[in-house]
Amino acid sequence: MLRKNSLASLALAVCALGAQAEIKTLTDISGQQVKLDLPAKRVALGFYFEDYLAVAGEKGWSHVVGISKDAWKGWRPASWKLYTDHMPAIDKLPDMGEVEAMTFSVEKVIALKPDVLVLAEWQMQGLGSDIDQIKSAGIPIVVVDYNAQTLERHLKSTELLGEIAGQPARAAAINKDYKDALGDIDARLAKARLPKPKAYAEFGNKGPGEVGISYGKNMWGGMIEQAGGINISKPFVEWWGPINPEQVLASQPDVVLITGTETAKSPTALRIGQGVPRKEVAERLSGWAQRPGWGTLPAIKGQRLHALYQGASRTQADYTMVQYIAKALYPTVFPDLNPEQNYINFYKKYLPVVPQGTFATDLSAR
Repeated sequence: MLRKNSLASLALAVCALGAQAEIKTLTDISGQQVKLDLPAKRVALGFYFEDYLAVAGEKGWSHVVGISKDAWKGWRPASWKLYTDHMPAIDKLPDMGEVEAMTFSVEKVIALKPDVLVLAEWQMQGLGSDIDQIKSAGIPIVVVDYNAQTLERHLKSTELLGEIAGQPARAAAINKDYKDALGDIDARLAKARLPKPKAYAEFGNKGPGEVGISYGKNMWGGMIEQAGGINISKPFVEWWGPINPEQVLASQPDVVLITGTETAKSPTALRIGQGVPRKEVAERLSGWAQRPGWGTLPAIKGQRLHALYQGASRTQADYTMVQYIAKALYPTVFPDLNPEQNYINFYKKYLPVVPQGTFATDLSAR
């Protein structure tokens, strides 16, 4: 009788496991159909680490078996320390290498034997024929994309991560926050019916003495348009790249956005983010107001020069930066919004750590 009951219990346990697992065919951002046994038990992540963690939760992150470390540790070391202090296991994850630095290792990915490799679309494009080798090894690849800065791709990417992690409800909640925030911006602007201001965004990692990259249809360029502005770089830059300084002067932007991270390889670079005091951010930002000819810009004359955290772009939480840009463009339409606090609130709601520092500010903080 005891053996019979044990066999029955084992059968029930197997059935329960089978009920939780499910073979699904997902259509990813690139349009490819990928058949997966979900939720995935071994996940390799090329990018969008915080986004996967927000969807999967801290417990779900335990199924991550490898990451491209340099895209997190190298690009955002302060964020890396914040997370690894709380979750030391992250630092012990195998490193697959990084696509942009051309260190990505197909052999390391194959050795990890992941159920799925999650890549950003730009990584998929950068790997070229190496993708075929990964697929030939029987490793499914799912492509997601937050860089494009379109509502459709943001929502679809979060939905895909939710399916992979077995957390569709959590993904749906994140998507609702995103849709509601952008919907509120659209509704207010439709009601206000004001002329569209012009804006210019530049990555300030080189300091004011050297022109940094600007953005066309993606990232900060796309966010300017989501916020109801005219991106002056769009006619001259498709994705990202510098534009002629004379073109900025000729375009006469009403608002200028300089972005940065905690790392300052140049002594005059814009430092902003985890652990960076607001006063330091504003003082570094003031260097851009001194650029030759910039005193003639409406943005500088009107004290509408702003600093934003580069790490808050291309992410599920970047709707808060769209809110900030909207408020910078239309201060009378969005006086009640507190975008920087909303950014912190996203962490409190979905992530196991809460950053402290400066993530959006202007010259008034000096």
